[in-house]
Amino acid sequence: MEATLFTFPTSTPPFPSSATISLKSHFKKPILTTTHHRRLQFRSTKIQAAISRTKKEETVEKVKEELENCNLIASIGYKGLTVSQFQELRTQLPETSRLLVAKNTLVLKAIEGTKWEALKPCMKGMNAWLFVHSEEIPAALKPYRTFQKEKKLEANDFTGAVFEGKFYGPDEFKALENLPTRAQIYSQLLGAIKGPSSALVGTIQAPARDLVMVLKAYCKKLEEEEGAAGQ
Repeated sequence: MEATLFTFPTSTPPFPSSATISLKSHFKKPILTTTHHRRLQFRSTKIQAAISRTKKEETVEKVKEELENCNLIASIGYKGLTVSQFQELRTQLPETSRLLVAKNTLVLKAIEGTKWEALKPCMKGMNAWLFVHSEEIPAALKPYRTFQKEKKLEANDFTGAVFEGKFYGPDEFKALENLPTRAQIYSQLLGAIKGPSSALVGTIQAPARDLVMVLKAYCKKLEEEEGAAGQ
């Protein structure tokens, strides 16, 4: 019997002689692209770090600027406050007060080595910082109290303050909010001078900061009267 050879057609045609696969050329671009991408990421990270460092330095300098001629610094827990609420609050503050949002670490860096280091107990949580450049402390604190009540922000209370080198906790804020105004102190001094000597002794025995404010007010009054008389 004669053997017959059958050939079956294949479903996939053979590769043409000119079609060759080069693994080197196939993987060349992906490798270069990945390396280039990593370099770009590294450069981007360095740039972002430099920008972040610059912003931190600017914030520290800003805090240091606010420390100049500052009479009181108070911290306010601002977690939950919106940007629009902050903007509204700023419009209600007196011109002698500044409200600044800054990280605790940056504020701490700015106050290191100064009398404001007593503010350290406030360095936790999220705080906004109120810088008061006025001797009228109650008038500087009142706008936030009013804002707090109107917006029902009981949880966003004062977390602490430093006045004349002393730290005041949240439960001591009434002492700051009830400090006599310049006009009240001036009135007390005049009454003490015109009244019995015992009243003057009582005024002199008042807290040192009250006496200093009284004397400042009285000296200013005398200067104004002398200036008016000389004209």
